[in-house]
Parts: sequence; structure tokens; C-alpha cells
Amino acid sequence: MISSTPVPPVVPAGRMAQDGQPVLDLPNGLELRPWSREDADVLVAAGRDPAIRQWNLLVVESERDARERIERMHGRWRAETGAIWAIARPGGEATGLIGLNGVDLAGGSAEIIYWLLPAARGGGVAVEAVRRVGRWALEDLGLHRLRLCHSVANPASCRVALKAGYAFEGVMRGALLHADGWHDQHLHARIRGDAQNAL
Repeated sequence: MISSTPVPPVVPAGRMAQDGQPVLDLPNGLELRPWSREDADVLVAAGRDPAIRQWNLLVVESERDARERIERMHGRWRAETGAIWAIARPGGEATGLIGLNGVDLAGGSAEIIYWLLPAARGGGVAVEAVRRVGRWALEDLGLHRLRLCHSVANPASCRVALKAGYAFEGVMRGALLHADGWHDQHLHARIRGDAQNAL
């Protein structure tokens, strides 16, 4: 029998927009902070990095384009559809991006996205950032499920997902169009209540 009682939202509308985007601490003196207009040159550099362009489909042609993208990041927070942070040292230049795409407060889900500039790679920063954003999204915001997807041709992202506690759930065939054609993607996910030691 189908219930006539509506399913309540997992997270009430307004939970994100009522507050400013928080600054989140990371180990080793790093933090996650909102992007600012002064970070435009970092986005331009990221848009020129071959690995970031390949796996993230990031195209930023100019500082103006980067500033507009940063404004859209802030707009997505206010609209409660996304939450994007810069990875940086306090008061320092951004060295990467981490965030939530496709935020669905009512349904309680979102997708983790990230990239790092070359100087920040290889030191475990991506794993720590994924863990920290996951903890904020599941425990503080109150989402139920987070997914992390990557091309099957990108084993580094697979390692990040597994180390951060995102279980491998399967392969999504032909899921994302890259410059070299359609890529199958691995689907990893974490739900509230999974073993907390990975966060």
C-alpha cells in the first residue's frame, strides 16, 4: 500500500543559505575556505593543467571567466545546490578545490568533486579534504548519502575514494563524455552511519 503521508525532506530547505559558508580545518596547517575573487588566477592555472582538464572537464579561458565562475560558486551556496571550497593555507593562495555538486537537500545526497594543482599532489591532501567535506556534509549539514565518481582510467582518484572511506559500488557505463570520448565511471559512495573511523 502506498502511503499518503509525504516523505519529509532529509535536510530542511534553508539549512545552508541561512548561514555563511564555513571555513573547515584540515591537517598540516591547511583549511577549506570559500573561493574569493582574488583566487581567479588559480582557477586560470587549473584550467591550463592537463590532468585537471582531462579528469574534471575544467575550462577557464581568462581571469574574467574565473571571476564569473567564482561568483557562480557563491550563488550555488545561496541556492543550496552546491558547496565549493578552496584548499589553502590560512591567508594563502589556493592549491586545490573540493566541494559538493548536485546538492539535493530534500533527497539527502550530493556528489564529491575535487582537484589539486601539481604542487599539492601526492601528500594525502585530497584524501584529507574528501574526509573533511564528507564529515561536514553528513554530520553537520545532515545529508544521508555522498557519491564520488571518477573515470575508470583514473586510478589515483580510485585510491583517494577508497582511502577516504567511500565504498566501491560499481561501474557506470559511458557515464561521462571526456575530450577523448565516453568514459565508464567508478561509483563510490558513503552514507551516514558508515564506520566513522574513515572520516
